[in-house]
Amino acid sequence: MSALRINVILFGIGNVGSALINQVLESQQFFQEKRNIDLRFPIITNSTLAFFEKEGVKNVWEANFDQLAIPFTVSDIIGFAKNQGLENIIAVDATSSSELVKQYIPLIQNGFNIVAANPNANILHIDFYKEIRRNLKKYDKTFLYETNIEAGIPVLQIISDLYYSGERITKIRGVFSDSLSYILNRFSSEDLPFSTILKDAEKTGLLKTDFRDELSGIGVAKKLLVLARELGKNAEFLDIKINSLLYNDLDGAHLKSKFHYDAAVLDKYLEIAKVTLVKNEVLRYIGEISIPEDKLEVKLVSEPINSAIGKLKGSETVFEIYTQSRGNVPLVVHGNNSGKKTEIIARGILTDILKVAEKIKIKETIWL
Repeated sequence: MSALRINVILFGIGNVGSALINQVLESQQFFQEKRNIDLRFPIITNSTLAFFEKEGVKNVWEANFDQLAIPFTVSDIIGFAKNQGLENIIAVDATSSSELVKQYIPLIQNGFNIVAANPNANILHIDFYKEIRRNLKKYDKTFLYETNIEAGIPVLQIISDLYYSGERITKIRGVFSDSLSYILNRFSSEDLPFSTILKDAEKTGLLKTDFRDELSGIGVAKKLLVLARELGKNAEFLDIKINSLLYNDLDGAHLKSKFHYDAAVLDKYLEIAKVTLVKNEVLRYIGEISIPEDKLEVKLVSEPINSAIGKLKGSETVFEIYTQSRGNVPLVVHGNNSGKKTEIIARGILTDILKVAEKIKIKETIWL
């Protein structure tokens, strides 16, 4: 039986996109032999240019892109797919573009499944969120985005399985950010100023380019919103109560260069929070959804050192999922992405691609 050809249209050949291509190339024979799936990349793009597969081109993909990529629109990509008779198409969004997600619906309507590391489609207005799902149902397509929450840990899959099994999830709480986990874990256990640990986190590459999103709680809030909607809530970003770690004077409008100079003003605020802890408690910055109370919060909390959240080390993350059946004993999903983060995210995307490919394969089998 020949392997099923899956055409992956990759948007974004930055670090994650490039790692994804290399992972597929390394395992291509394995996927063909063990899963009867043949993954190919007929189109790859960066933000402005696209390489469209050409007959007879034998160079490696980087050289092909450098030499032959041309400006493109999403309509060009849809047109190429139709003209070439491409089937079993998965559009992979490895960008952080808020513009590209607006093209998801046209892509779905033209036969594309979607796999996205980009969370923007799931945090825009709820009407857009629902419109995507209406189109997925109408055109019988799949949209997976496990890496929106945790790079290599199947948190969304677990929550989805519980939700669609009829289990009533009552609360989700946890540390969703590896950078904030690192910072608060060290601050609670070491006698160092907060600003010193912040600088260490930046040196180790844990902080994003503009880490004020993380310190302001916005990064955690975005993940909380994705989780809430996964539970069927019509929540909007403004429904989330965010207790920022930043002073008002250090908010998002503050120049990054000046932020570095002024970061020490955070030390006093965090030090007060630390000295008011009772014995065997630590500080953690968490996201929390409470379904009965209809509350979504991002906040600094004191946590028992022996709890799943209190035990965190390094840059570990954790999700506590409370359900009606389990009562006060949560299902705990523990993550540790301390390795090569780019490769871990790419592997998470690849896992989603393979899940979609398996669904396509099942449909093909039914029609045979």
